[in-house]
Amino acid sequence: MPSSVTVLIEYRALADRVESAIAELERLVATVVRTEPDCAGIRLLQDPADPTRLLLDERWSSREAYLGPHFETAHLQAFIAGAAALFAGPPEIQFWRERSEHLPA
Repeated sequence: MPSSVTVLIEYRALADRVESAIAELERLVATVVRTEPDCAGIRLLQDPADPTRLLLDERWSSREAYLGPHFETAHLQAFIAGAAALFAGPPEIQFWRERSEHLPA
């Protein structure tokens, strides 16, 4: 069975479209979390020093689920089709495997 994966996706919003980019990401994230069972959650983060930098921290059942079925969904394809109007290029996507987690007692 494939192991779970954290996917970090960094976007650079166009300076005059930051709020629109955030709104579109929020819509996409809500749909993904609601409709895709392989997604275990998504956080949207914004760089306080550079508000155009946006980061999605996503948890998926596997890299294959993210790159396969997720990329074939109509909602992601529609988001990609409109992304050029909001972002300064394609996102940087990284895959991470958790090694350990330490939480306060």
